[in-house]
Amino acid sequence: MLPRYENKVHEIQKLICTLIKSTVMANKIALEAYSNHNSSEYDEVKTVLKTIEHDANNIDNEIIKTFALFGPEAHELRMLISYLKMTNELVRIGEGTKKYARRMHNHCQSDCDLIPFDNVIIQLDKSALNALQYIYDCFENIETCNVEDNYRKVMVEESKNDDLFAILEKDIMTQIISETDLSVEYVKVLGTLRKLERVCDRAVNVANLIMFAQRGGAIKVY
Repeated sequence: MLPRYENKVHEIQKLICTLIKSTVMANKIALEAYSNHNSSEYDEVKTVLKTIEHDANNIDNEIIKTFALFGPEAHELRMLISYLKMTNELVRIGEGTKKYARRMHNHCQSDCDLIPFDNVIIQLDKSALNALQYIYDCFENIETCNVEDNYRKVMVEESKNDDLFAILEKDIMTQIISETDLSVEYVKVLGTLRKLERVCDRAVNVANLIMFAQRGGAIKVY
């Protein structure tokens, strides 16, 4: 049987894995909602992420109790600190995803014509989802995951996401020229789509924290 400390860490890892899985599911639902042009599907995002902040707070409390009860060694302390920071990033990813879904629901029912941007928006959505999926797959198999390779894969998706957003920004600004009466609405669409860019940014932070927990070194924030 594992020592009590190791049991506790495995319990915390499972809870965090569940939290990551929720963000993956929510982003998958958002992607399907846009791909299917079914704005009502966005409502399910809120349901999936309804308790994410509460769940993250519970995880943080478990981490703090582990600090207090077991007095972890330096390498164990490093891991718990990274997990504590990780829950904050995951909550912010969840909040960003909820805002994205709520606003896209409204945009899809507005007079803005988003069909010309379908391909790029879907790719943008997929890159955010891929980044989160890489994190989930790595964390679910944390003992065998190549954390450096995982970090690089998440970085590739983040870079791709930046490039796609730059293309969208240019295309939407061109659309504004021909539809000046909807210019404010199109600018709001850009602000909403930037939420996906932020999801990728925070996914990089989480991938970096996973690497720090496993390998040590200097902790960095993207």
